[in-house]
Amino acid sequence: MKKIFSILTFCIVTVSFAQQPPPDNVMANVQGLKIAYFTKQLNITTEETQKFWPLYFNYVNELKTARQTNKDNQLALDEAVLAVKKKYEPEFKKTLGDQRGNKVFNTERDFNQTLRQEMQKRQMRRNEMENRQLKKINKP
Repeated sequence: MKKIFSILTFCIVTVSFAQQPPPDNVMANVQGLKIAYFTKQLNITTEETQKFWPLYFNYVNELKTARQTNKDNQLALDEAVLAVKKKYEPEFKKTLGDQRGNKVFNTERDFNQTLRQEMQKRQMRRNEMENRQLKKINKP
């Protein structure tokens, strides 16, 4: 009976933690990593930083708005995202120059892909640890 109670408690706690949104400090860490990644990949200078990041954050906010507004219509969402990118592309080029301005969207895609892969690896590690713990609890 004790084992069953322990297993149920463990499962309930695990599920409740898994469903919570990430804390603000995690999002701040991701934001810091993103800034460092972009700065390195695009070779952003100190002077360019003052112009680029406010512009980039406006771009991100417009993308969020487009996603929220069109979340039920994929075609409208794709069009809205493309419109936002077309709007900001000349601004990025003006701030960073043509070559690096073109790389902003690729850098963003690469960062998001790397972030997704890292999150998947961490989730797999967590699942493996949970499975090991359950095996220990279930041993006769």
